[in-house]
Amino acid sequence: MKIAVIGTGYVGLVTGTCFAETGNDVTCVDIDKSKVEKLSSGQVTIYEPGLEKIFVRNEKEGRLHFTTSLEEGIEDAKIIFLALPTPTGGDGNADLKYILGVAKDLGRLLKKDDYKIIVDKSTVPVGTSDKVRNTILQNAAEEIESSFDIVSNPEFLREGVAVDDFMKPDRVVIGTSSEKAKKILGELYAPFVRQGNPIIYMDEKSAELTKYAANSFLATKISFMNEIAQLCERVGADVDMVRKGIGSDERIGRRFLFPGIGYGGSCFPKDVKALEQSSREIDYDFKILKAVMQVNEKQKLHLVQKIKIYFNNDLSGKKIAFWGLAFKPNTDDIREASALTIIDELIKSGAKISAFDPEAMPNVQKELGEKIEYAENQYDALKDADILVIATEWSEFRTPDFNKMGLLLKNKVIFDGRNLFDLGQMKECGFYYVSIGRKTIGK
Repeated sequence: MKIAVIGTGYVGLVTGTCFAETGNDVTCVDIDKSKVEKLSSGQVTIYEPGLEKIFVRNEKEGRLHFTTSLEEGIEDAKIIFLALPTPTGGDGNADLKYILGVAKDLGRLLKKDDYKIIVDKSTVPVGTSDKVRNTILQNAAEEIESSFDIVSNPEFLREGVAVDDFMKPDRVVIGTSSEKAKKILGELYAPFVRQGNPIIYMDEKSAELTKYAANSFLATKISFMNEIAQLCERVGADVDMVRKGIGSDERIGRRFLFPGIGYGGSCFPKDVKALEQSSREIDYDFKILKAVMQVNEKQKLHLVQKIKIYFNNDLSGKKIAFWGLAFKPNTDDIREASALTIIDELIKSGAKISAFDPEAMPNVQKELGEKIEYAENQYDALKDADILVIATEWSEFRTPDFNKMGLLLKNKVIFDGRNLFDLGQMKECGFYYVSIGRKTIGK
């Protein structure tokens, strides 16, 4: 099947590459000429485990193409996926300017007797399918109303495991009122659900809301556990024990119950805000989402307060090492990363920062420049540092050389925002160890 994917960001590149992997002929379109040149020369422009291997294979075998021309990209394509940014607008809602901009162009390019399915793959507010359809019709040069269908097909990709999520989805959600579109998309996704996971068909608006509801619910679980962690610290309970106790209940589940320094990334902050804002626009006060956002912003600063107390509110000239800068492991994405919020607050208080992240440092350097030091490896970041802060739970940080750490640090002090280490081990190694929702070791 011939497919066009408009946008080669995180969602677009994974989507196009994975569809090519199952034998489809995919053309990805982007207005960024330099990015298209890099992709056409075999260079993957994002870090995502497992993506480069299948990207190179499918480009070599001629199933994956790149262009800056929308007209060229959609020629002969039966399905057009819109994988475009929907950043937070000034009012807190998702900004649809990129999607509707492409919809205008599609209106001028679509032909009467050339049926195409246009799929909203981006995370969009309820009613976007109607807006895309109307925008296309308003800009059409001829009568094309029966020549295309609009479908909402939200993505549920987790950065760091996006390829696996796409190739083996828990479910595929397809929102359409068209039986013809339903049949074609069912055939497209059939190779991905051979193990029996469902393709769930619904109307467009329900599909659009499903994506926001999913991300907002997961963000709510995270914020809830961060609140429980706050209680644990105050009453002397252990949040890890509480997490295991409630996570074994199948009604609750084990995932997204790990406390930390708040959620970040390209999805949760934006989507929670957008759902709360769109609810407000229809005069519904979504109180839970307001609380989720408030808790998350407060949690990002939780370690900062603990660090200030440790240094008696005087961080002037203190060197603080950071392990982790990305918002989560296995990605170079630093959007809304808690580490950057913490670093900003510490710098304002007079601290100096030395940081290491396996993938995210180039992106951080673009944003922070020389405001912080960038270490060659995790141990170089510790040299002459007063304390260590762990902000991202990369696997390589989980079993470090504690003896080496103790020798490099000025003080054997760790502030762990991801609860990587066992309390007993920290006590045995002689560290002053502060984590989230657990007792402090070395008091």
